[in-house]
Amino acid sequence: MQKLTLARVARLFVLSLAFAATAASAQSTIRIGWLSSLTGPLSSAAIAENQGVQFAVDEINAAGGVNGRKLELVTRDTSGEPTKAVNLAKQLAFVDKVDFIIGPVNSGESLATVPIVAKAGIPNLIIGTIDELVDAQKFPLAFRAINTNKQWIEAANDYALNVLKKKKIAVIGDTSGYGTAASKVAQDLLQKAGVTPVYVALVDPNKTDLTDELNKAKAAGAEVIMPWSAATGLLARLFNTRGDMGWDVPIVGHPAMMAPTVRPLLNKPDYWKNAFAAGYLSTTYDAKGKLPPRTQALMDKIRSKLGKGEIDFMFWWIALGYDTVKLVEHAVKTAGSTDAAAIGKVFENTKEFPGVYATYTWSKENRNGYPDHAIVVNIAGSFKDGSFQAAPR
Repeated sequence: MQKLTLARVARLFVLSLAFAATAASAQSTIRIGWLSSLTGPLSSAAIAENQGVQFAVDEINAAGGVNGRKLELVTRDTSGEPTKAVNLAKQLAFVDKVDFIIGPVNSGESLATVPIVAKAGIPNLIIGTIDELVDAQKFPLAFRAINTNKQWIEAANDYALNVLKKKKIAVIGDTSGYGTAASKVAQDLLQKAGVTPVYVALVDPNKTDLTDELNKAKAAGAEVIMPWSAATGLLARLFNTRGDMGWDVPIVGHPAMMAPTVRPLLNKPDYWKNAFAAGYLSTTYDAKGKLPPRTQALMDKIRSKLGKGEIDFMFWWIALGYDTVKLVEHAVKTAGSTDAAAIGKVFENTKEFPGVYATYTWSKENRNGYPDHAIVVNIAGSFKDGSFQAAPR
């Protein structure tokens, strides 16, 4: 009888431990590492993205979490520094032991962190545009949520060559890693289209006087200036130089051309005219002045968090941040767990996931989730309430 009682007690003890472990698992949080440059020279986009990320986390948790588990956001500020981003990525992976990592928010940092996150075996949602950041073989758990740099450039090239009907292109990049790489891709894609740029230059993003570069472009017969730089100060100086020269050449290029931070840097408001930038269908007004329904729905929900008035920064950053967390929710719900291999399978079998920033599709071979058709060209000076007008076609 004593042995029987002890055996029953042992079984009950084991069962209680199993129950406790199951309950603990059900209650444990889903830890999301968020690598973002919330301070430093790249902070404006990151701060907007952070609004979307935080809003999505709060919204999901208020609805009960994902499969009964709350989301825990572990935010680390990289300050836009690749070395700091590497250290923080290691901390998130090996000390904080997060289930997902979103970011970093620019390609320079991501080039340094993606291999680290991949080696740690943690699903990584990429929001940098450089093509080398994703590779199904080298980085099997890295999935890009933002568009690629190539998609921006292809849209700008198409507009210059096929809408404006111009063939004499001047390509101006900056000397940063991004500017140099983007300028090279732009030249290569133009060459594939049978067009050799009449002028190419790489400019220090802090250079104050661009007269020499634009005079050379004009002397070479340039019919379109195509800048590939995310430095809004440099782009504003490009507009000012063109305007001061009285040269009404079209400028077609990077989305940063139409950032609201450009406006106060212009010598005259008219200097923003005849400029067109790659942008997004999700934040482009249609002919009736309406935004896509999913964009408008998020804007209506989050506006009170942003101060209730007109949104004074590009809304696509909020939409992108929001979508990354919704993609985490989708993956965990579908996989039924946070097991990394299972999450990877969910993402590579995701088809037409309806986000706000985009509708996402990945595959076993393709880790770029952003569709080509969702890239459009906008009028650079048309910013209103976080969104833009479509460029004439």
